[in-house]
Amino acid sequence: MDFPATIAPLESAIGDPHQGLPEEVFLFASRITPLINVDLLIQDDAGRTLLTWRGDEFFGQGWHIPGGIIRYKETAADRIRACALQELGADVSFDPAPLLVLETIRPHRSRGHFISLLYRCRLQTPLNETLRADHSHPPAPGAWRWHQGSPPDLLEVHAPYAQFFRC
Repeated sequence: MDFPATIAPLESAIGDPHQGLPEEVFLFASRITPLINVDLLIQDDAGRTLLTWRGDEFFGQGWHIPGGIIRYKETAADRIRACALQELGADVSFDPAPLLVLETIRPHRSRGHFISLLYRCRLQTPLNETLRADHSHPPAPGAWRWHQGSPPDLLEVHAPYAQFFRC
């Protein structure tokens, strides 16, 4: 097999990898290599943890810590800032080193190998109130809510983070 000839069409379809990958290319890459992501542990003075609602084919429905996959040549710090802005409409500061490094391997799943870096973050600007979860269940995807302790519908993949939730 001539790999350069096979890879050339793929590379031409990617465009600028700094801007993220086309969905099909990203899904392919996520099936053949581990993904590195940052997760943002944000807690308020009352000890509550900020979680966002997720509902997708990869992880199902439930609360999770905001975060995202690091892009090509993007620093963890840049991804933390981008996630806070995209998911919460807010700016954050954060500790320089991760609080926890977690490796997750999910057999029989596409997107089945992750290296997660959990960072303790602090809000520097208010949250986007239009994204606040109302009391419907399930909330809208991307909605945020403060939680005292670990909610029963915390996504399984984020269960190891519950040790940091205050009760």
